[in-house]
Amino acid sequence: MEPSGLRAAPESVETSLKYLVSAEEVPVYVASVGGGDTSLHQGKYVRQRVLIRNGRIRPEGSTLDREGFLLAEHASAVREFYDDDEIAAVYEVEVEALVRRVTGAVRVEIFDHTRRAASVEVQKERLIREPASIVHNDYTARSGPKRLRDHFDQDEADVLLGRRFAIVNVWRSIRGTVRTAPIALCDASSVVPGDLVSVKREARDRIGEIQQAVYNPAHRWYYFPAMQPDEVLLIKTYDSAIDGRARFTLHTSFEDPTAAVDAEPRESIETRCFAFF
Repeated sequence: MEPSGLRAAPESVETSLKYLVSAEEVPVYVASVGGGDTSLHQGKYVRQRVLIRNGRIRPEGSTLDREGFLLAEHASAVREFYDDDEIAAVYEVEVEALVRRVTGAVRVEIFDHTRRAASVEVQKERLIREPASIVHNDYTARSGPKRLRDHFDQDEADVLLGRRFAIVNVWRSIRGTVRTAPIALCDASSVVPGDLVSVKREARDRIGEIQQAVYNPAHRWYYFPAMQPDEVLLIKTYDSAIDGRARFTLHTSFEDPTAAVDAEPRESIETRCFAFF
């Protein structure tokens, strides 16, 4: 039976998302470590009112190559998503199989897991990070290949960079239905190159580069209300192909105006993968 939260979900919600003020801005993003701290965004930002449509009722659905994201059913055998050993032994095998099936990739390599919580108390207790709250994409045309080189030895990286590859983020709830801080996803076909700004990303163990964005009223935003523990979002954050398919997917958490005041704060895990074709 369909959960009551899905049946009651509206066709769209209106809220504000945090964008860069200007494409000429050269901000720096300093990633949080986790445990109650927050990421530092060194730049000028503005909140823009946007309409976020319910992706569950979109007749044509969505695909990784067209919009840059999709929702998939995915039951997991993992019993404790805070157990690193169980994640390595059980979840990584599940995610690799899922990404191969959905994308048609011949090889999938997982290189990162990030847990987040909307509750500061849970962040402190679990030593995890806060939801990302600025319109962004995880990689740029430069940092996607660099992340591959950082992960593999030089000889293997040289070979792998000679074929098409993508970076896919697999996002799921690890504590019940998502009621707070859901993910908004921007249809990649509604984004033009001038909307995207490359931003230096400073972390404790790595210097990288992400994308942020300036507001464009043409942006089409979607979300999947009341996500369940047996559902995942796949978000394509980089694709080496330049043939017109989605390469980058803007996304952010947002404040759902329909959420109950006492709604359970979301807890989630995102798993980043290389998909080789």
